[in-house]
Amino acid sequence: MQSKDKQYRIFLKSTHQWVPVSKAEFDNYYRDINAYRRRQQEHGRCICPPSKRYLCDMDCGACPYHKGGNELSLDYSVTDDSGNEKRWLDDLPDDKPSIQSVIEDRELLNALYQRLDELDPDGRRICDLIMQGRSERDAAAELGMPRNTFVYRRDKLLAVLREALKDFI
Repeated sequence: MQSKDKQYRIFLKSTHQWVPVSKAEFDNYYRDINAYRRRQQEHGRCICPPSKRYLCDMDCGACPYHKGGNELSLDYSVTDDSGNEKRWLDDLPDDKPSIQSVIEDRELLNALYQRLDELDPDGRRICDLIMQGRSERDAAAELGMPRNTFVYRRDKLLAVLREALKDFI
């Protein structure tokens, strides 16, 4: 049975001193450390003896009781039933866009800018308001027209742009 007068202390590695604390402070300080250390031990990466656990500060790279455990690299290779060796890295998708798609997107953007420059000022303003994400009601109020008129002009403008850029889409 524990005594009610138990002293709680925290070891500060930076000053190499023990600091007396309350039970709540002790529990708060070691809660995350203990959970982290247990996870590391489950994976075989922490072999810290119980007498040295007070030194744990969750910096495994600098800890003398750290080992590799079950960590695997993306260079790790597996052999299938046919005897073919394959690295995990080979299964990662390549998210980079192809040169062809970049060039096509650039051509589309240039054509869109060219068509936008050819629009009348009202058409250009409608496009600006659409790109700003304005609602139909707000855009119509800013242009000083009824919402239905704005919607009609917007749809007509988008149809013209769609027709002009149909080779790209």
